[in-house]
Amino acid sequence: MKFLPDYDKKFFEKRVEIYKNLLKKFNQIHNLTHFKNIDENIQDSIEILNFIDLTKAQNIIDIGSGAGFPAIFLSFLLDSHFTLFEPNAKKAAFLRSVKIECELTKLTIFKEKIQNHKAKFKADFITSRALMKAKDLIQICQNLSDENTTFILYKGSEVQKEMQDFKDYQIYENKWRKYCVFTLKNSL
Repeated sequence: MKFLPDYDKKFFEKRVEIYKNLLKKFNQIHNLTHFKNIDENIQDSIEILNFIDLTKAQNIIDIGSGAGFPAIFLSFLLDSHFTLFEPNAKKAAFLRSVKIECELTKLTIFKEKIQNHKAKFKADFITSRALMKAKDLIQICQNLSDENTTFILYKGSEVQKEMQDFKDYQIYENKWRKYCVFTLKNSL
């Protein structure tokens, strides 16, 4: 990875294995995800590190974390504090299990919608994977973002159309994924 060239690959793989075992166990009961290829989705989660340097970020927020893509895998690699918002009780419980089993001490999980959360910090980065349109996401993140917050949205083929009203943004492509990156200060 361009912006993380000397990460501990064995440590990362060990955490991924723990994650996969937990997902398999939870999926048998709760059906958290329908992904056929977990490894491909894990790679998709961390691929952004080939395009954007997140190594100096203090606070990264993930909205609608679901089964943990992308935030859990980024948290395996980065020393940032991660805050995950997942209102679904079953998914939030799964994320808490991953936190405990993988010893992710800099990870906090809230079982609530971000727009209901009162925080005393602003995020350096906000990630979201195909949750909602960018303008709607910006709206619900107002209490945890400012003009310097960078949004990293994991999108699909319609991202250009969705971003047509934005002034300044970057789109990085990898296979089917489009990573849309922008700050509020330069985009609206």
